[in-house]
Amino acid sequence: MSHVPGMIQSVERSSAVLRLLAAGPGRLRVKEVADALGLPKSTAHSILRTLEHVGFAEQDPRTARYRLGRGLLELGRGGLDVNELRSRALDWADALASRTVESVRIGVLDGTPARDGRATGSDGRVEDGAAVKVIHHVFRPDDTAQSMEIGLVVPAHATALGKVLLAYDAPAAEAAVRGGLDPYTRKTLTHRRDLAAALAEIRGQGWGSAIEEWEPGRAGIAAPTRGIGGLVVGAIGIYGPVERVCDSRLRPRTALVAQVRATAESISRDLSGPRS
Repeated sequence: MSHVPGMIQSVERSSAVLRLLAAGPGRLRVKEVADALGLPKSTAHSILRTLEHVGFAEQDPRTARYRLGRGLLELGRGGLDVNELRSRALDWADALASRTVESVRIGVLDGTPARDGRATGSDGRVEDGAAVKVIHHVFRPDDTAQSMEIGLVVPAHATALGKVLLAYDAPAAEAAVRGGLDPYTRKTLTHRRDLAAALAEIRGQGWGSAIEEWEPGRAGIAAPTRGIGGLVVGAIGIYGPVERVCDSRLRPRTALVAQVRATAESISRDLSGPRS
């Protein structure tokens, strides 16, 4: 296989293996892949195992033959299936609620950037800006009256979950700006430069917060959940009264930040492992 200077050979070879699997009507043995591409059998096997790990190839355990994996379908859907994200994060979210004694939300961006910079929802309609859909919600573990928030759509630029997601998705951040940064409170970030600075800070520290930016008297802390390769596929965070989430200087409590980050990292380790 010829190699173009400046290119990454492992990516070239992986691409060739995928094309080979896509071209054949049936499954292929490791040796067949190696022979077709002129690779050592050990190299072909390593590539196929890596592709299997990320879901781009599947092996029949009976015949040891390979074919294209279902993970390739996720490329058109924008990432990890939300049902898998939710199922892998359930126990971690429950534990976070118990430790922090606050409600916990897991969210994903609702819609993907269209070519004109606006965001399109799952139903195909064009939205005014980027938003976040809550895909899982754990009640604050006490006797206060609470409402189930699964399915709730919240503004991305004014919430901790949303700002964390925008920080790692430049097209979505641009969609939010073009759609208009609506002021929900006097503390909402409504200017492009302020939002950009906040997103840069989130990328630098690995977590984000929103203090009275969406609702007066309420604050949130969130951190990204990552899938295979480090891709951010969602965010998890806590949400509650400012006096509980923040200290006397209106800064997120250090202990709560640490707990949110640790939970996000645990979910990320689970997400980046082998899929069932």
